[in-house]
Amino acid sequence: MNKQNIINIKQGPIKSLLITFDDVSIKGISLLFNDCQNTAGDVPKQLDDVVTQLLSYFEEAHSQWTIDITGQGTAFQQRVWRFLQSIPMGETRTYGQLAKQLNSSARAVGNACRANPFLLVVPCHRVVKQSGLGGFAGKVDGEAVEIKQWLLDHEKSQST
Repeated sequence: MNKQNIINIKQGPIKSLLITFDDVSIKGISLLFNDCQNTAGDVPKQLDDVVTQLLSYFEEAHSQWTIDITGQGTAFQQRVWRFLQSIPMGETRTYGQLAKQLNSSARAVGNACRANPFLLVVPCHRVVKQSGLGGFAGKVDGEAVEIKQWLLDHEKSQST
């Protein structure tokens, strides 16, 4: 059975992250779009390393994750997610560029990005539309796009 824990971040427009896990592994890291409090009490010991890596990212952006993301998604989604992890921090690629390299369609790449259960670890925020930012976390405007821009700016400031 999956468990959940809320981690309060409060960096830029990001307030909280939700970590989903079971007794064996991390199942996902996602955004919470409202200011939630960790109602579960202390962070479970098995999440210490994940929380440390996440907090470290917000202090100084990095791509050095040791979180196991295997076992999630379809074979195609996993292929897209591995490719996303190869995009250097501070850079972006368009959905079309990825589709061409993966011999797929921009829509399929966008759907794989939307299904990404591992925010930051699989940097779907580095994929943009040909003209503009595109969506983020399944949303195409508002707070989600503001967060996408903040993440890109945060990484770009660290990669120069």
